[in-house]
Amino acid sequence: MTFTNRLGEIAEKEDHHPSILTEWGRVCVTWWTHTVQGLHINDFIIASRTDRLI
Repeated sequence: MTFTNRLGEIAEKEDHHPSILTEWGRVCVTWWTHTVQGLHINDFIIASRTDRLI
């Protein structure tokens, strides 16, 4: 839950909200940009920040 909460704080700060599935012992995060209906460079940047949380 700590990871999910920290990720939520980052998402709020960046105003960029992922799909987050939190299960016992694992979290699946999906970043994509709704306005372009796919991936944008910002998705890769924030995915990198997500990786650094681990």
